[in-house]
Amino acid sequence: MRSQPCSILLRLLLIHGLFLRLTSSRTTVHRGQFPPSFLFGTATSSFQIEGGYLQGNKSLSNWDVFSHMPGKIEDGSNADVADDHYNLFLEDIELMHSLGVDAYRFSIAWSRVLPQGRFGEVNSEGIEFYNNIIDALLVRDIKPFVTLNHYDLPQLLEDRYGSWLSSEIQLDFGYFAQVCFEAFGDRVTYWSIFNEPNVLIYHGYLLGTYPPGRCSYPFGNCSYGDSALEPYIATHNLVLSHATAAEIYRKYYQEKQGGMIGIVISAPWFEPYDDTPADRLAVQRSLAFYFACISRLPTYSAEERKKLLEGKLDFIGVNHYTTLYVKDCMFSSCASPYSLGDAFVYLTGEKDGAYIGERTAMPLFFVVPRGMEGIVTYVKERYNNTPMFITENGYAQPAGAIKDSLNDTKRIEYHENYLAVLSEVVRKGADVRGYFIWSLLDNFEWLHGYLIRFGLHYVDFQTLKRTPKWSATWYTEFLSEDNKIRAIRKTSTYKM
Repeated sequence: MRSQPCSILLRLLLIHGLFLRLTSSRTTVHRGQFPPSFLFGTATSSFQIEGGYLQGNKSLSNWDVFSHMPGKIEDGSNADVADDHYNLFLEDIELMHSLGVDAYRFSIAWSRVLPQGRFGEVNSEGIEFYNNIIDALLVRDIKPFVTLNHYDLPQLLEDRYGSWLSSEIQLDFGYFAQVCFEAFGDRVTYWSIFNEPNVLIYHGYLLGTYPPGRCSYPFGNCSYGDSALEPYIATHNLVLSHATAAEIYRKYYQEKQGGMIGIVISAPWFEPYDDTPADRLAVQRSLAFYFACISRLPTYSAEERKKLLEGKLDFIGVNHYTTLYVKDCMFSSCASPYSLGDAFVYLTGEKDGAYIGERTAMPLFFVVPRGMEGIVTYVKERYNNTPMFITENGYAQPAGAIKDSLNDTKRIEYHENYLAVLSEVVRKGADVRGYFIWSLLDNFEWLHGYLIRFGLHYVDFQTLKRTPKWSATWYTEFLSEDNKIRAIRKTSTYKM
């Protein structure tokens, strides 16, 4: 009977030895290569992990409705349960605490806080849920980094007036933001007003692959929509909604609460397919179209322009995963000139039979660490070195057997190599103040359902059991160095 524990111990020692051998040959990067006040964390979004889609008086969101439509989600699944974070959030916060992270980036489900938008009461159960998360984080010395909108909104607002296609959304979003600032702002220092509005617009109103599923030929095959016009109307209202929320925060909350507000942008890096003037210009168009995302908008009134100028950002969040080749389609012939709409370019990860970097399970996501330097330098130069956070960076695995998912050495290599590049960019003067791994948990990955896994922790979606992957062990070891300097950080002169 004594041999069984011994064999288990031996197996653990062998696994640990294998782990050390596998990691010893990769790029070496240390926590100490970053400023003492630099935040390291993990990230999630409410729809992807919470589940509990009708618990606590929550109303249906646009993604609840969309994910139940046949044919919309690749594996036919939905996020009704997802990771059941709604009921298991304390367990998940303990996972973060065991990693040793400084911060946790999460989003607030609009339909959980204001089930009927501004037309109904504030949902006390929703407020209590997020209060409990924030308080539990702070007890464990983890800073909440809160996103107000990560794609989802109450379906009622879509049904009532078409959500982002109506200026009325500005009133609803402003009210939602004010409710959140009032309820949570005394404990939240970092507010991201929107997550990836460029993705929301591109997929929701140009291609029609996200809710509300609006598009027109040749961009997509939808029953309704106008891809030549609606993306600009939606962006116009979204930008003004952001300005409305920023104005409310600046006027009523920022001075007494002392927080920062920003926006998070999906930010791949682009490289020219060929070293030609046309393809180099195509790269610049792609960056402007995909990152800036506000060209050719309807005219702003004088009052709207004033609101936009006053609502400048305290920080920019950069969600960076991949680098792609860009081929010009404006001055050259292209098989598909609509990859980025009016930018008239073609995006690909392949050239002359070779990929730009190692492929991952996510389409068009390739491992190209140099892209981190490219995108951070671009943001630094274009936006006068406004403070930045790398709000998402992660490696996509295909869903598979647990043993294959747990041994995620490719994920470890990915983060080590991207962090090594990031540390150099910071050393050269880029004002980057934090890095968040996507994601804490395997979760519902939008159109791909549960077919792709980004988590540091494996989730069995039948039992909801969480199991640390090797990458979680690596991140803990990377951050363990931080334990020695927590006292220094609290008194650091490095400005946040």
